Amino acid sequence: MRTTQRERWNKEQAKQWREQHGWLCGFNYLPHTAVNWNEMWQAETFDLATIEQELCWAKEIGFNALRTNLPFVVWQQERDALFAHIEAFLGVCQSNNIKVILTLLDDCEFSGETPHYGEQPAPVPGVHNSRALASPGREHVMNLAIWPDIERYTKDVLSHFGQDPRVVLWDLYNEPTNRMLFKDGIHREFDEALEAHSHALTQKMFEWARHIGPEQPLTVAAWHVELDTPFSHPTDHLALSESDIITFHAYVPPEAMTRITDIVSQYQRPVLCTEWMARHLGSTYQTQLPTLKQKDIGVFQWGLVRGKTQTWLPWPWVEVLPTQEGLWFHDLLDEEGRPFDEAEIALIRQCLAEPKGSHHAL
Repeated sequence: MRTTQRERWNKEQAKQWREQHGWLCGFNYLPHTAVNWNEMWQAETFDLATIEQELCWAKEIGFNALRTNLPFVVWQQERDALFAHIEAFLGVCQSNNIKVILTLLDDCEFSGETPHYGEQPAPVPGVHNSRALASPGREHVMNLAIWPDIERYTKDVLSHFGQDPRVVLWDLYNEPTNRMLFKDGIHREFDEALEAHSHALTQKMFEWARHIGPEQPLTVAAWHVELDTPFSHPTDHLALSESDIITFHAYVPPEAMTRITDIVSQYQRPVLCTEWMARHLGSTYQTQLPTLKQKDIGVFQWGLVRGKTQTWLPWPWVEVLPTQEGLWFHDLLDEEGRPFDEAEIALIRQCLAEPKGSHHAL
């Protein structure tokens, strides 16, 4: 195991990374045949043929990057098979000129279920992302006795893939502290008991990752920036202070996106919005992509192909207006590769074709 302790990248190192990789425009990915990341990566349900087809469609659109999650529970049960699947997946991405962000942990869930290995339940009809699982899950995050296993997982993955040029960035922890709980299918609240443990685990993830010293940069995304300043949310502040490359999430209308990008740009590092695009909320390609390209902020929309996650349906708490009937919330393509909106595809191609800093008419 390689152990080369390193510090946070300085701004010049971050700038060089940006110059090497250019403006990244991509998507968060699960194949349409997977209900969650456990189903995507497990040996019994790893669907390479579908992945090959869908990433070919992504290449035809012009996308040059994607982000996807790795499940801790699958590493526990079938580590060697998981690594073989990651190798195969990275090979497909490379053949389609798509760079990869790998995410190691995740607090965000919609199912309310404990992560489990093996057969995953079918999606709940009509419910957005109904079988989404956290990784490693609330019980493990809250149990310090499990943390040595999380450390071994983190260091194992980073040691194996930390010099792989197909991996462009390590997202250490998706939305730490965000365990979504639902009442009557419509309300959302946050689990306050998780806050302190997730915050501490975020700090540990940076420490463990820097102990290995991968060649790629490290990040954790701020995801409260539209609610308040990052300095008033401890875990956002930690993420922005420790990340080599600044990342954030924002499913917000244009005015809020402008406020957020003004805040994150103050860090004077390359910036990526690693989750965005929710049409019902005014977070759309037409209203935001040209501005984000002009500001040199990379983008990763949620979803590529409509499928078992059902993320074309709105979040349960979103009120759908009469004018929004039939509108997809996330996702770009149907199961046959047909776009929901041809104009979105044209705009993506236009923005990718134009040089850095080009002016776009809105």
